[in-house]
Amino acid sequence: MTLERNLGEQPLAALLAQRQLTPNDLVRASKAQLTHKLVARAVKGRRLTAHSMKKVLAAFNAAAGVNLGTADLFNYLPVEVAQDDDE
Repeated sequence: MTLERNLGEQPLAALLAQRQLTPNDLVRASKAQLTHKLVARAVKGRRLTAHSMKKVLAAFNAAAGVNLGTADLFNYLPVEVAQDDDE
């Protein structure tokens, strides 16, 4: 069974717009290596790994000054968890 890779625009996109943040704001706020490409993939709904999701989440929380969870930014499970559930 193959996983769908393109999951459509994520809640992250609306949260960025609501708080008037840009992908560049997330890259600057990140303490980890976060790229503009990764943020763009996250917003568009390209399936990410759990590690990548954590990077985006940490950067968003730092840039927005909030403490949200992964489920607030994404409407799917990370790749590793989704694969484990299929078995």
